[in-house]
Amino acid sequence: MPGQIFINTIEQPWVDLTQFPGTQFLPLAEPVPQGSIHRLKMSAGTTIPVHIHLCDEYVYILAGVVETGGITSSVGTFWFTPANTRQGPHKAITDVELLTIRLGAMGTFEFDSDL
Repeated sequence: MPGQIFINTIEQPWVDLTQFPGTQFLPLAEPVPQGSIHRLKMSAGTTIPVHIHLCDEYVYILAGVVETGGITSSVGTFWFTPANTRQGPHKAITDVELLTIRLGAMGTFEFDSDL
């Protein structure tokens, strides 16, 4: 059995998500094959458009205020989106930091006007 793993996230480099200017990603773990536990930062004014993921997704707001699907939420809010469910757009009202858990492959992130 493997031992515990500890990550000092203060010392880890954030990755710019170039497809969404104003966003940064910090991977933490892969709980299931192709799954993800990560932190996401969005600068105030940033928008991630409407999209669909192929897996269940859990999100917890660590900092800031974000509007998603027309609902405005702040620190301490948790939401769940089942696989293959339309979500977003995600709009950062203030600087935002999210903790996200995806239980499977994210799939192709499409910018489809029919979503």
